[in-house]
Amino acid sequence: MLKTFKGGLHVNDNKNTRNCPIENFPSPAKVAIPMQQHIGAPAQPLVAKGDYVKKGQLIGNFETGLSCPIHASISGTVADIEMRNSYTGYGKTAHIVIENDYTDTPDDNIKTFDGDIFTATSEEIVELVRRAGICGQGGAAFPTYAKIQSAIGKASEIIINCAECEPYITENHRLMLEEPEKIIGGARILMHATYTEHMTIAIENNKMDAVEVMTKNTAEYENISVQVLKTKYPQGDERQLMYVIKGVELPAGKLPADVGCVIFNAETCVSVYNAIYEGMPLISTVLTVDGDAVNTPKNLRAPVGTRISDILDYCGGSTDNLSKIVSGGPMMGQAQWDMNAVVMKNTSAFLFLSDKTQSNDEGDCIHCGRCVGVCPMHLMPNYLAAFSKKDDKVLAEEFGILSCVECGSCTYICPGNVPIVQYIRTTKGAILAEKRKAAQKAKESEAKS
Repeated sequence: MLKTFKGGLHVNDNKNTRNCPIENFPSPAKVAIPMQQHIGAPAQPLVAKGDYVKKGQLIGNFETGLSCPIHASISGTVADIEMRNSYTGYGKTAHIVIENDYTDTPDDNIKTFDGDIFTATSEEIVELVRRAGICGQGGAAFPTYAKIQSAIGKASEIIINCAECEPYITENHRLMLEEPEKIIGGARILMHATYTEHMTIAIENNKMDAVEVMTKNTAEYENISVQVLKTKYPQGDERQLMYVIKGVELPAGKLPADVGCVIFNAETCVSVYNAIYEGMPLISTVLTVDGDAVNTPKNLRAPVGTRISDILDYCGGSTDNLSKIVSGGPMMGQAQWDMNAVVMKNTSAFLFLSDKTQSNDEGDCIHCGRCVGVCPMHLMPNYLAAFSKKDDKVLAEEFGILSCVECGSCTYICPGNVPIVQYIRTTKGAILAEKRKAAQKAKESEAKS
């Protein structure tokens, strides 16, 4: 029997691009590279208007605390440093705008690792990964070097997340078919760095061709296994993967390493491989372009900082009834309001959708309880939405709103068309903001005393 988790639901997967090989996007005339592409503090620009930069050059960094270095994805001249809205819609972040000289001149510091990486220490690998600016490419964008550090001495199992349960998105699927050696090679480096004893590669059973490829390419390693999972959303959430693979539920406020696991996305493994064996920092990403309002759906490898408008043009433009653009999947992605929004390190897809794919008429809760039945975190989304509408943060927190993974299953299943997850996300964000503000205030008070 295929393994799965409690809750969740079956959605129309719309994997229309599963047979579309990854194409290299032509180098764009201009990129705008955000300094905030990761969880943690934004990087600070290291270049100024008029500077010439090389491909792979460090252009943004933050010396202390949790952050991620930023590198130039093309070579050319810095045309400007602009404050623009962040990709999440909260606040503004600096964007370094680079005009392409089309020479792809590599930075002098791009060098492959000298020697056998499997004789390197964890500290050496952590530093290499940090300098390459690698963050989780499965959505959260948590700095990978920090995740490695959190797992050392705690985790015994490394899980490579190849579930790719979001509708439309097929970029990880294509990577498994086209670059399995990079996924496995990067994963083995991460396994060495974290001192984990066993690796599980988790793949849903709607990708059996990828299961075959990954099984064949891991046959020589006794401590690596491929686990086929039942296709169900949100199978790719790290909490659900841990439950399926290890039979362990992650307590609220804990990290996977606290229960013996560490989880990396398939494309993150590719980026680690590229950093070690090619010397290339994370300056491009693979993404799916799909939706019923784009003329030619594709899988692309595009430079970080490429505009949505350039991506759309390359895919044949949009149909006349384009009404929404989503960065990421339709369940957890972020709606975009500006065609100048750009490819980020963790961008997995751009979806171009018509008005036929959505309903804008919000209804009322009919107390059917379907949202409770599908919640993979065993919460009561109907109550959380009600508390959120009334701005009752105290009750929302008491009912576990901070444990919500914002998967969107509740909104998808709701017959009343209530945007449950949107209410939850707004209130959860407000609660977390208050907590950060209180923590900062306490820190400042402690420093004064």
